[in-house]
Amino acid sequence: METQDVFLTNDGLQRALSQLENLRTEGRAKVAQYLHDAKESGDVIDNAAYDDAKKEQALLESRILELEHLVTRAKLINNARTDEVSLGSIVHLRSSEGRDYCYTIVGAFEASPSAGRISNESPVGRALLGHKAGDHVIVSTPGGVKEYTISRIE
Repeated sequence: METQDVFLTNDGLQRALSQLENLRTEGRAKVAQYLHDAKESGDVIDNAAYDDAKKEQALLESRILELEHLVTRAKLINNARTDEVSLGSIVHLRSSEGRDYCYTIVGAFEASPSAGRISNESPVGRALLGHKAGDHVIVSTPGGVKEYTISRIE
């Protein structure tokens, strides 16, 4: 079983806890009702609705277990300002083509590239870690080699 730490911001931890609570209460209640209705519709053998309900229950319990493990391994990201890119840093970049980017470095659970939140495990996030403003960074991505200059770090 994986025992690696999961890095989360305080907001990310609160979202995970909220999702976990919702699945434990509302999610389980919905699945229980689904199972009850499927049983009421007839014999459980060769009952497609009952089979679907059991699969739904297994998926729900799996997600609950996954979130419980995530929360127990969570390490909060310290948003202290630094002159070096680290978890929680907001990094302003300029590409070799002159395009500007702004990314917040977060753990994988909170990553949302379209929202400017990249994982410390992604190629760009991993390459930026430990660098300072003014540094030139070359990143090998699935889309090819990219070059960036770090403009500033918040």
